[in-house]
This record gives sequence, structure tokens and C-alpha cells, in this order.
Amino acid sequence: MGGDHSEVTVNKASLSILVFGIYMVVVGLALLVVPNLLLSLFAYPTTTEIWIRILGFMVVVAGYYYIVAARFELTPFFRATIYGRPAVIVCFVVFVALGMARPILILFGAIDLLGAIWTGLALRSSR
Repeated sequence: MGGDHSEVTVNKASLSILVFGIYMVVVGLALLVVPNLLLSLFAYPTTTEIWIRILGFMVVVAGYYYIVAARFELTPFFRATIYGRPAVIVCFVVFVALGMARPILILFGAIDLLGAIWTGLALRSSR
């Protein structure tokens, strides 16, 4: 069949950053709008403190930055996240080891680590 077979190509590293940005916006909105629902899902005590909502807002903003970076294929930003995101799991493991947090917190750090690995592999394959 004739016709135009042009395809929209998506930079794999941009896709990894976009997906992570969307994840951050979703988690941030949950912390902002229904923080106690999210906390209770992970067996953390509920709270009326404003800090959890402030954190949620900051995560939404950071997620927005990831989405914009993905849209404009800001490779230096992608590379920076390869080092920053694995630091999250290190920090969370320390919190758990010191008895300051429940082990489920490591799950969120693992998501950051896996996202960083995905971005790193995508950047390597695009060379």
C-alpha cells in the first residue's frame, strides 16, 4: 500500500524522564490532595500537619520540571538525574536502618533507582 510511512520517534531517554515526571506528579498530587490515603496505604500514621501537603506540592513542581525536560530533550538534565535519583534510595535505606522510617519507604527509593537505570541505559543506547 502506498502512502506516507513516517513515524513519530521518541527519544528513549526522554520517555524515561517523561514517565518519571508523570509518576512524580501523581504521587505529589496524592500527597497534596489526599495525603492520609497515601500514608495509610503504606502503613504510615495519618497526619494533619501541613508539611505533607507542602512536600506534595514540591513533588508536583519537580515532576513538572521532569515533564518539561523530557519535552525539550534536555539531555544534561537527564544525565544529572542518573546521579541524583540513586541517592534517594541510599538516603531512604539509611532512614530505615536508623529506625526513622518503615521499610516500605525503600520501595519509593527503588522506583527512583530503577528510573535512573532506565534513563542511563536509554542514554547509552542513543550514543
